[in-house]
Amino acid sequence: MTERGAARAKKQPARKGRGPASRPAREPLRLVTPVPVNTPVRDPARGVRASLLFLLVPTVLLVLVGMVEVLSASSVEAYITYHTSFWFFGRQLMYAGMGSVALVAGWRLPYRVWQRAAVPFLGATVLLMLLALQPGAGQSAYGASRWIALGPFTLQPSEFAKLGLVAFSAMILTKKWDKLHDGGHLALPLGLVVIVVAGIVMLQHDLGTTVVLCSSVFIVVFVAGAQMKHLGAAAVAAMVLGGYTVLGTAYRRARFLSFINPSLDPGGTGYQLTQGLISLGSGGWFGVGLGASRGKWGNVPNAHTDFIFAILGEELGFLGELAVLACFVVLIYAGVRIALRAPDVFGRLLATGITAWIGVQAVVNLGAVTGLLPITGVPLPLVSFGGSALIATMAAIGVLASVARSSVASGSGNAAHGRARARKAMP
Repeated sequence: MTERGAARAKKQPARKGRGPASRPAREPLRLVTPVPVNTPVRDPARGVRASLLFLLVPTVLLVLVGMVEVLSASSVEAYITYHTSFWFFGRQLMYAGMGSVALVAGWRLPYRVWQRAAVPFLGATVLLMLLALQPGAGQSAYGASRWIALGPFTLQPSEFAKLGLVAFSAMILTKKWDKLHDGGHLALPLGLVVIVVAGIVMLQHDLGTTVVLCSSVFIVVFVAGAQMKHLGAAAVAAMVLGGYTVLGTAYRRARFLSFINPSLDPGGTGYQLTQGLISLGSGGWFGVGLGASRGKWGNVPNAHTDFIFAILGEELGFLGELAVLACFVVLIYAGVRIALRAPDVFGRLLATGITAWIGVQAVVNLGAVTGLLPITGVPLPLVSFGGSALIATMAAIGVLASVARSSVASGSGNAAHGRARARKAMP
C-alpha cells in the first residue's frame, strides 16, 4: 500500500457493524417449545395388557393341548392298568385346576414378597428333596428317587425348587448389585447354594432337572451383568463336571451313546428315541388324527410324559408341531417383554429366571424327542402329564403376571411426573 493510501485509510472512519470486533455479542438461541397440558401420554396399562395377553393366551392353549394329548397318549396304558381310559386325564384335569389357582394366587400376590420368601421357600424344598431320598418316605421310579407319596398323590419337590432357586438368585444378585465384579460375592452364597441344590438333584438321578436349574441361574447371572471371566470359568467347570457325570455312569453313558447313534442298540437304549422319531415321521403335514396314534399302543415309552411331543406330532402333524412351538415362542417373548419393563432390578431378574427356566426346559425336552439332545427325562412344560411340574410352572407364570401388573403403577407414576413437568414448563 502507498503512503497516500495509508493516510486515506487513517482518515476514513471505521464502519459500524463491520468486522468481528464491531459485532455485538449475540445471546445463545433458546428454543422454547410449549408443552400443552393435554398432550397424550402413552398409557402404561395398554402395554401391560399386551404383555399379559402374550403370556396367558399361549399358556391356556398349551394346557388345553396338553390335556387333549394326555388323554390320547395315556388312554391305552390307563385302560390296561386302571380299567378306564380317563385315569391320567382326570388327574391332569385336577392338576390343571390346582395350577390355575396357583397362577391366580401368584398373579395377585405382589412379586416383591418373593424377595423375603426366597430363602424359606428354597429351604423347604431342599428338605423335601432330602426326604424324597429316604427309602421310607420317598417313592422311586425308573431308577430315580424324586417323589414323595401323599396318599393318592405324589409330590416332586425338585419342580418347586426351580422357582425357589430362581427367586433366591434374583434376591442375592439384587443385594450384591454393586459387587458383581467380584467373583467371591458370586460364589458365596449363590454358587454354594446352587451346588448344594444341584447335588441333591443329582443324588435323585435327575440330570435333566440339574441342567435346567444350573442353566436358569447362569442366564440370570449373565443378565445381571457378571464379568465374562467368571461366567466362563463357571461354564467350563459345569461342562467338565457334567461330562464326568455322564461318561462316568454306565446307564448315562449308554444313553449318551444311543443319542449319538440310536442304531447301535435299537431294541435297548436306542428304542425310545427310535420309536419317537418313527411317530414324529408318521404324522406328515396334517397328522393321522386325534386318538389315531399307533405309538401310544406300547411302542413309545413314556408317551404321555417325556415323549408326549412325539404322539402330538403323529396325531397333529408338522403343522400341529409348529403351532405348539409358536406358543412357546410367544410365551418366551412375553417373559422377555415383562423382564424389560419390570419396575426394579429384582423384578427384572426374577422374570428373567422364570423365562429362562421355561425356555431351557422346553428346549431340553424337544431336543430329546427329536434326537438333537440326549434323553434326560424332562417333561415338556404345560403339556406333559405331571402334577408337580404343571402346578409349579403355572405358579411361576402367575409370578410373571405379577411383575407385569406392578409395572402399571410404575408407568403411571412416570406419566404423572411427566405431566407435572409439562405444567411447570408452560409460560
